[in-house]
Amino acid sequence: MSITDFFGQQIRLAQSDTGHRAGTDAILLASLVEASEAGLVVDAGAASGAAGLCVARRFPFAHVKLIEIDRGQIALARQNIAMNDFSDRVEALHGDLLGSYEERKKQGLVQEDADCVITNPPYLDAAAHRASPDQDKSRAHMMPQEGLTFWLKSCMTMLKPKGRLHMIHRADQLSEILSALPKNLGAIQIIPIHPREDQPATRLLLSATKNSHAPLTLATGFILHEANGQFTTKAKALHEGQCGFNDL
Repeated sequence: MSITDFFGQQIRLAQSDTGHRAGTDAILLASLVEASEAGLVVDAGAASGAAGLCVARRFPFAHVKLIEIDRGQIALARQNIAMNDFSDRVEALHGDLLGSYEERKKQGLVQEDADCVITNPPYLDAAAHRASPDQDKSRAHMMPQEGLTFWLKSCMTMLKPKGRLHMIHRADQLSEILSALPKNLGAIQIIPIHPREDQPATRLLLSATKNSHAPLTLATGFILHEANGQFTTKAKALHEGQCGFNDL
Protein backbone atom coordinates (compact mmCIF):
# COMPACT_ATOMS: atom_id res chain seq x y z
CA MET A 1 0.00 0.00 0.00
CA SER A 2 1.10 3.56 -0.68
CA ILE A 3 -0.36 6.99 0.05
CA THR A 4 -0.27 9.66 -2.65
CA ASP A 5 -1.61 13.15 -3.24
CA PHE A 6 -4.54 13.26 -5.64
CA PHE A 7 -6.85 15.83 -7.21
CA GLY A 8 -4.44 18.76 -7.08
CA GLN A 9 -3.22 17.68 -3.62
CA GLN A 10 -6.75 18.12 -2.26
CA ILE A 11 -7.08 14.40 -1.49
CA ARG A 12 -4.72 11.98 0.26
CA LEU A 13 -5.31 8.55 -1.25
CA ALA A 14 -4.23 5.17 0.10
CA GLN A 15 -4.10 2.58 -2.67
CA SER A 16 -2.82 -0.92 -3.19
CA ASP A 17 0.57 -1.08 -4.92
CA THR A 18 -0.77 -3.85 -7.16
CA GLY A 19 -3.97 -4.08 -9.17
CA HIS A 20 -6.33 -1.18 -9.76
CA ARG A 21 -5.03 2.32 -8.99
CA ALA A 22 -7.10 5.45 -9.43
CA GLY A 23 -6.13 8.08 -11.96
CA THR A 24 -7.65 10.13 -14.76
CA ASP A 25 -10.81 7.99 -15.05
CA ALA A 26 -11.81 8.77 -11.46
CA ILE A 27 -11.18 12.49 -11.88
CA LEU A 28 -13.14 12.72 -15.14
CA LEU A 29 -16.04 10.84 -13.56
CA ALA A 30 -16.12 13.05 -10.46
CA SER A 31 -15.92 16.16 -12.64
CA LEU A 32 -19.25 15.34 -14.30
CA VAL A 33 -21.23 15.91 -11.10
CA GLU A 34 -22.97 19.29 -10.82
CA ALA A 35 -23.89 21.14 -7.65
CA SER A 36 -27.63 20.56 -8.18
CA GLU A 37 -27.01 16.77 -8.14
CA ALA A 38 -24.72 16.68 -5.12
CA GLY A 39 -27.17 15.96 -2.31
CA LEU A 40 -26.74 12.21 -1.93
CA VAL A 41 -24.17 10.81 -4.37
CA VAL A 42 -23.53 7.08 -4.74
CA ASP A 43 -20.21 5.86 -6.17
CA ALA A 44 -21.11 2.40 -7.50
CA GLY A 45 -18.04 0.18 -7.77
CA ALA A 46 -15.97 2.70 -5.83
CA ALA A 47 -12.74 0.71 -5.26
CA SER A 48 -10.69 2.76 -2.77
CA GLY A 49 -13.09 5.68 -3.15
CA ALA A 50 -11.18 8.14 -5.33
CA ALA A 51 -14.06 9.40 -7.48
CA GLY A 52 -16.51 9.69 -4.59
CA LEU A 53 -13.96 11.47 -2.41
CA CYS A 54 -13.28 13.97 -5.19
CA VAL A 55 -17.02 14.69 -5.32
CA ALA A 56 -17.04 15.20 -1.55
CA ARG A 57 -14.13 17.63 -1.85
CA ARG A 58 -15.79 19.57 -4.67
CA PHE A 59 -19.07 19.95 -2.79
CA PRO A 60 -18.78 20.43 1.01
CA PHE A 61 -22.55 19.85 1.37
CA ALA A 62 -22.57 16.48 -0.44
CA HIS A 63 -23.15 13.15 1.28
CA VAL A 64 -21.45 10.24 -0.50
CA LYS A 65 -21.89 6.48 -0.33
CA LEU A 66 -19.03 4.35 -1.66
CA ILE A 67 -20.34 0.92 -2.76
CA GLU A 68 -17.74 -1.80 -3.37
CA ILE A 69 -17.65 -5.62 -3.33
CA ASP A 70 -13.89 -6.09 -2.74
CA ARG A 71 -13.44 -5.98 1.04
CA GLY A 72 -9.77 -5.05 0.69
CA GLN A 73 -10.76 -1.97 -1.31
CA ILE A 74 -13.46 -1.15 1.25
CA ALA A 75 -10.81 -1.14 3.98
CA LEU A 76 -8.74 1.30 1.92
CA ALA A 77 -11.81 3.44 1.23
CA ARG A 78 -12.56 3.68 4.95
CA GLN A 79 -8.96 4.65 5.62
CA ASN A 80 -9.23 7.34 2.94
CA ILE A 81 -12.46 8.67 4.41
CA ALA A 82 -10.83 9.09 7.82
CA MET A 83 -7.56 10.46 6.42
CA ASN A 84 -9.45 13.19 4.54
CA ASP A 85 -11.78 14.08 7.45
CA PHE A 86 -14.92 12.97 5.62
CA SER A 87 -16.31 10.64 8.28
CA ASP A 88 -19.33 12.87 8.92
CA ARG A 89 -20.63 12.67 5.33
CA VAL A 90 -18.94 9.81 3.45
CA GLU A 91 -19.37 6.09 4.15
CA ALA A 92 -18.03 2.93 2.50
CA LEU A 93 -20.39 -0.04 2.25
CA HIS A 94 -20.04 -3.62 1.05
CA GLY A 95 -22.43 -4.20 -1.84
CA ASP A 96 -22.78 -6.39 -4.92
CA LEU A 97 -24.21 -4.53 -7.90
CA LEU A 98 -24.64 -7.87 -9.70
CA GLY A 99 -26.46 -9.53 -6.80
CA SER A 100 -30.15 -10.41 -6.82
CA TYR A 101 -32.76 -7.81 -5.90
CA GLU A 102 -33.20 -9.39 -2.48
CA GLU A 103 -29.43 -9.39 -1.88
CA ARG A 104 -29.18 -5.76 -2.89
CA LYS A 105 -32.18 -4.89 -0.74
CA LYS A 106 -30.42 -6.36 2.30
CA GLN A 107 -27.36 -4.27 1.42
CA GLY A 108 -29.43 -1.06 1.21
CA LEU A 109 -29.02 -0.63 -2.54
CA VAL A 110 -32.64 -0.28 -3.69
CA GLN A 111 -33.97 2.80 -1.87
CA GLU A 112 -34.22 5.06 -4.96
CA ASP A 113 -33.01 7.98 -2.83
CA ALA A 114 -29.79 9.08 -4.56
CA ASP A 115 -29.66 12.39 -6.40
CA CYS A 116 -26.75 11.09 -8.46
CA VAL A 117 -24.98 7.80 -9.14
CA ILE A 118 -21.46 7.79 -10.55
CA THR A 119 -19.95 4.55 -11.79
CA ASN A 120 -16.82 3.13 -13.37
CA PRO A 121 -17.93 -0.46 -14.11
CA PRO A 122 -15.46 -3.35 -14.45
CA TYR A 123 -13.92 -3.24 -17.92
CA LEU A 124 -12.55 -6.76 -18.18
CA ASP A 125 -14.54 -9.40 -20.07
CA ALA A 126 -14.87 -12.43 -17.81
CA ALA A 127 -14.80 -14.71 -20.86
CA ALA A 128 -11.43 -13.36 -22.02
CA HIS A 129 -9.47 -12.99 -18.75
CA ARG A 130 -8.45 -15.32 -15.96
CA ALA A 131 -10.46 -14.60 -12.84
CA SER A 132 -8.98 -14.14 -9.38
CA PRO A 133 -9.59 -17.09 -7.04
CA ASP A 134 -10.98 -14.53 -4.57
CA GLN A 135 -14.66 -14.24 -5.54
CA ASP A 136 -15.05 -10.63 -4.39
CA LYS A 137 -11.89 -9.52 -6.23
CA SER A 138 -13.00 -11.39 -9.35
CA ARG A 139 -16.42 -9.73 -9.34
CA ALA A 140 -14.83 -6.32 -8.72
CA HIS A 141 -12.75 -6.49 -11.90
CA MET A 142 -14.57 -8.86 -14.26
CA MET A 143 -17.86 -8.17 -16.05
CA PRO A 144 -19.81 -11.29 -17.03
CA GLN A 145 -21.77 -11.46 -20.28
CA GLU A 146 -24.83 -9.18 -20.00
CA GLY A 147 -23.35 -7.91 -16.74
CA LEU A 148 -23.37 -4.24 -17.77
CA THR A 149 -27.13 -4.39 -18.38
CA PHE A 150 -27.70 -5.69 -14.85
CA TRP A 151 -25.14 -3.27 -13.37
CA LEU A 152 -26.95 -0.27 -14.84
CA LYS A 153 -30.36 -1.57 -13.73
CA SER A 154 -28.92 -1.81 -10.22
CA CYS A 155 -27.79 1.81 -10.49
CA MET A 156 -31.36 2.74 -11.41
CA THR A 157 -32.72 1.17 -8.21
CA MET A 158 -30.55 3.58 -6.22
CA LEU A 159 -31.51 6.72 -8.18
CA LYS A 160 -34.54 8.83 -7.32
CA PRO A 161 -36.85 9.88 -10.20
CA LYS A 162 -35.08 12.49 -12.34
CA GLY A 163 -31.80 11.54 -10.65
CA ARG A 164 -28.61 11.66 -12.70
CA LEU A 165 -26.34 8.82 -13.78
CA HIS A 166 -22.71 9.46 -14.77
CA MET A 167 -20.51 6.68 -16.13
CA ILE A 168 -17.05 6.30 -17.64
CA HIS A 169 -16.31 3.35 -19.90
CA ARG A 170 -14.15 2.21 -22.80
CA ALA A 171 -14.88 3.90 -26.12
CA ASP A 172 -14.65 0.62 -28.01
CA GLN A 173 -17.62 -0.64 -25.97
CA LEU A 174 -20.05 2.03 -27.23
CA SER A 175 -22.35 -0.45 -28.96
CA GLU A 176 -22.57 -2.63 -25.85
CA ILE A 177 -23.11 0.43 -23.65
CA LEU A 178 -26.04 1.70 -25.71
CA SER A 179 -27.60 -1.77 -25.76
CA ALA A 180 -27.26 -2.05 -21.98
CA LEU A 181 -28.86 1.30 -21.09
CA PRO A 182 -32.18 0.99 -19.22
CA LYS A 183 -35.19 2.19 -21.21
CA ASN A 184 -36.12 4.73 -18.54
CA LEU A 185 -32.93 6.74 -19.08
CA GLY A 186 -33.10 9.87 -21.21
CA ALA A 187 -31.25 13.14 -21.80
CA ILE A 188 -28.23 10.99 -22.58
CA GLN A 189 -25.04 12.89 -23.34
CA ILE A 190 -21.86 11.20 -24.51
CA ILE A 191 -18.45 12.89 -24.37
CA PRO A 192 -15.63 11.09 -26.22
CA ILE A 193 -12.28 11.34 -24.40
CA HIS A 194 -9.21 11.52 -26.65
CA PRO A 195 -5.63 11.03 -25.35
CA ARG A 196 -4.46 13.58 -27.95
CA GLU A 197 -6.17 15.61 -30.66
CA ASP A 198 -4.94 13.31 -33.44
CA GLN A 199 -5.86 10.07 -31.66
CA PRO A 200 -9.19 8.24 -31.47
CA ALA A 201 -11.21 8.29 -28.28
CA THR A 202 -10.26 5.65 -25.71
CA ARG A 203 -12.89 6.50 -23.09
CA LEU A 204 -16.49 7.71 -23.09
CA LEU A 205 -18.26 9.76 -20.46
CA LEU A 206 -22.00 9.15 -20.38
CA SER A 207 -24.53 11.20 -18.45
CA ALA A 208 -28.27 10.53 -18.34
CA THR A 209 -31.44 11.31 -16.38
CA LYS A 210 -33.82 8.74 -14.92
CA ASN A 211 -37.40 8.93 -16.27
CA SER A 212 -36.49 11.45 -18.96
CA HIS A 213 -37.57 11.30 -22.61
CA ALA A 214 -35.10 13.91 -23.89
CA PRO A 215 -33.01 12.81 -26.91
CA LEU A 216 -29.39 11.67 -26.94
CA THR A 217 -26.67 14.20 -27.72
CA LEU A 218 -23.06 13.59 -28.75
CA ALA A 219 -20.77 16.29 -27.36
CA THR A 220 -17.52 17.57 -28.78
CA GLY A 221 -14.59 15.33 -27.90
CA PHE A 222 -12.47 16.22 -24.86
CA ILE A 223 -8.69 16.23 -25.37
CA LEU A 224 -6.48 15.17 -22.47
CA HIS A 225 -2.94 15.92 -23.68
CA GLU A 226 -1.09 18.37 -25.88
CA ALA A 227 1.33 17.07 -28.50
CA ASN A 228 4.18 17.40 -25.96
CA GLY A 229 2.40 15.06 -23.53
CA GLN A 230 1.39 17.76 -21.04
CA PHE A 231 -2.24 18.06 -19.97
CA THR A 232 -4.34 20.52 -21.94
CA THR A 233 -5.44 23.59 -20.00
CA LYS A 234 -8.93 22.13 -19.50
CA ALA A 235 -7.68 18.69 -18.49
CA LYS A 236 -5.25 20.23 -16.01
CA ALA A 237 -8.06 22.28 -14.45
CA LEU A 238 -10.11 19.11 -13.90
CA HIS A 239 -7.16 17.15 -12.49
CA GLU A 240 -6.38 19.93 -10.01
CA GLY A 241 -10.01 20.18 -8.88
CA GLN A 242 -10.39 23.77 -10.06
CA CYS A 243 -13.73 23.14 -11.78
CA GLY A 244 -16.12 20.57 -13.21
CA PHE A 245 -17.10 19.89 -16.81
CA ASN A 246 -20.04 22.29 -16.62
CA ASP A 247 -17.62 25.10 -15.69
CA LEU A 248 -15.31 24.65 -18.70
